[in-house]
Amino acid sequence: MNNRKAYNGMRYRFSFFDILVYGGMVLSLLVCIVPFLYMFALSLSDVKEILNNRVGLWPRGFNPAAYQTIFKYPNFFKAYGNTLFYTICGTLIAMTLTVLFGYPLAKPLLRGKKFFLMMVVFSMFFSGGLIPTYLLIVNLHLNNTPLAILLPFAISPFNLIILISFFKGLPREIEEAAMIDGLGQYAILFRIILPLSTAALATVGLYYAVFFWNDWFNALIYLKSSQYPVMLFLRNIVNGTMMIGEGAGSAEGNSLGIAIKAAVIMVSTLPIIILYPLLQRFFITGLTVGGVKG
Repeated sequence: MNNRKAYNGMRYRFSFFDILVYGGMVLSLLVCIVPFLYMFALSLSDVKEILNNRVGLWPRGFNPAAYQTIFKYPNFFKAYGNTLFYTICGTLIAMTLTVLFGYPLAKPLLRGKKFFLMMVVFSMFFSGGLIPTYLLIVNLHLNNTPLAILLPFAISPFNLIILISFFKGLPREIEEAAMIDGLGQYAILFRIILPLSTAALATVGLYYAVFFWNDWFNALIYLKSSQYPVMLFLRNIVNGTMMIGEGAGSAEGNSLGIAIKAAVIMVSTLPIIILYPLLQRFFITGLTVGGVKG
C-alpha cells in the first residue's frame, strides 16, 4: 500500500527533461497547426481584409468566393475522382504485392533470401533515373494509361522492410500449430498472419495512400489532361490564378489569387489530414514494432 501511494505521488512530478519533451511537443504542434489555420482563414476572408493584412488565425469578412472559383473550374470533380481511383487502386495493388513479397522474405529457411534482401536495400538507395524510367514506361505502352501511375510504384522498399520486420516478430509457434492443423501457406497468411498484422498493414497502407494522393509529377509526365489527379489539377489552378491576379493589375486581384491558393491547399490536404487521426493508433504501433525488429 505504501509503495502504491509513493508511486502515485511520483506520477505527478515533472522533471526538467519532461518539461523539455512536452515543450517540444507543443512547439511541434503549433508549427503544424498555425500555418494550416492561417491558410484556412485566408481562404474564407474578404479580399479587402487580405489586402489590408488583417487576417490572422480566424477568417475576417466571410467570403467563400475562393472555393466557388475552384469548384467552377471544368473537370474539377473528375480530377478528384481520378485521385480517389489512383489512391484506392494503387494502395490495394501495392499492399497486395508488398505482403506477397515481404512474407516469404521473413522466412528464415527461404533459399536466396540474402540476395533478395540485398536487392531490396540496393533499390532503396539507387534507381535507374528519370529518363530510363520514362523510356521503360513508354516502351511498355503504359503511358496515357492509369497503369503508369499504379504499377511502377507498387512496391516501396522502405514499406517492404517494415512489413518484413513485423512478420519476423510474430511467434513462429503460431504458424507451426496452423500447419499441424492442416493449413497451407496461403491459408496461414490470410487467416492468421494478416489479422495479427493489422497495425503494420495500416501503417504501410497509410504510407502508400499518402504517396498516391500527393503524387503529381509522374502524372504530369505520363498522363494526358483528362487523367490528371487533383493535385496536378490544383497546381495548374494555382499557376493560372497567379497569372490572372497579376494580369488584372489590381491589388484586389492579387488578394483574390492569394485566397484561391489558400483554398487550393485546404482542398488538397484536408482528406489526408482527416485520414491520419483514424489510423493513428495503428500507425504508432506498426511503425515502432516494425522498425525495432529485424
